Amino acid sequence: MYPKAYIEYLLHFHATRDYFECHEVLEEHWKQTGEHVWVGFIQLAVGMYHYRRGNIAGAKRMFTKAMNACQREKQAYEALGIHAEQLIALIHTYVERIHHGQPYESTCLPIIDASLLRICQQQCEQKGLVWGEKSDMTNEYIIYKHKLRDRSDVIAERERQKQKRQGR
Repeated sequence: MYPKAYIEYLLHFHATRDYFECHEVLEEHWKQTGEHVWVGFIQLAVGMYHYRRGNIAGAKRMFTKAMNACQREKQAYEALGIHAEQLIALIHTYVERIHHGQPYESTCLPIIDASLLRICQQQCEQKGLVWGEKSDMTNEYIIYKHKLRDRSDVIAERERQKQKRQGR
C-alpha cells in the first residue's frame, strides 16, 4: 500500500532518528517517481538534522520550506496517512522553538492511518528498534553524519563519470 522508501523514512524518523538517512531513502524514491509530495518530507528531515546539530539558519529555512510544501500538498499527505494540519502545526512549533532559542527535541509525525502505524511498529520490533525512541544526543555519527559517513562509493562514481566525459 505504501512505498517501501516511505516506510523506511518513517522508521528512521521515529526509531533511529537518523534524519540524514531519511533524506537519502526518500530522495532516491522521489527521483524515481518525480512525485513532489516527497520533497516536503525530505525538507522536514533535513530541518530536523540541522536543528539537532545546531545549524539554526539551515533548520529554519528547511522547516519553512517543508511547511509550505505540506500546505500545497495537503491531500497527498493525507493520502499517505499523515494529518496534514497537525503536521503543519508541528513544523510551525519547531520554527517557534528555534525563534525562542529552545533546544532540539525528538518528535513523532501525526500518523492517522492505524495500519501504517502498525506496519511501522512491527518493522521496528523485527529490527530491534524502539518506535518513538528519543535521539541519542551522544551519537556523533548520527548527529554529524554528513561529515563522518563513508563516501568512497560516491567519490568513485564521480570519478567514473568524469573519466567517461573525458572519453577515457
